[in-house]
Amino acid sequence: MTVDSEVLPPDLPVPIDDGACAHLQQSTLPPIRLRSSSGRVIDLAALRGTVVIYVFPLIATPDRPVPEGWDSIPGAPGCTPQACRFRELSSEFTALGIQLFGLSTQSSAYQRAAAERLRLSFELLSDDQLELTHGWALPTFTVDGDVLLKRFTLVIRDSTVVKIFYPVFPPTTNADEVLRWLRSLPS
Repeated sequence: MTVDSEVLPPDLPVPIDDGACAHLQQSTLPPIRLRSSSGRVIDLAALRGTVVIYVFPLIATPDRPVPEGWDSIPGAPGCTPQACRFRELSSEFTALGIQLFGLSTQSSAYQRAAAERLRLSFELLSDDQLELTHGWALPTFTVDGDVLLKRFTLVIRDSTVVKIFYPVFPPTTNADEVLRWLRSLPS
């Protein structure tokens, strides 16, 4: 069964705040280079200005079903609608001078196909080697032997985390919530 379309299934379990992102607040991005869906290599520690990185488990593809029981995992479903909402609001992030990225443990080739299919105007970053995931102790879960990232969003200024959105639910409103928070800041 392929889920993760642009509509969330009803009665999804709500993720709880287990504190798994608390250690990231005010931390500095590690000097890790990740391949993007456009083929670039992004050095996270070298990013300047305000950056939003939304982190997600996996984007399903039409030809490959999500794992069995996906809808019963709190916070797992909704990657496609979340990506599409960030796409819809990407020009508003850009107008505020904010760099926007998505991040998952899927390969950059897989992400490139997803970015093209969903017509994303921003890059997805691949941590398929789990270097950032393990090195920064990011919250994960394992499904069918694959280590997947829990869903959260970081706002980073000059390589320092200034805001964490965790847990993210529903994922369809995360982009709006992040944008509201950014607009509420003093100029």
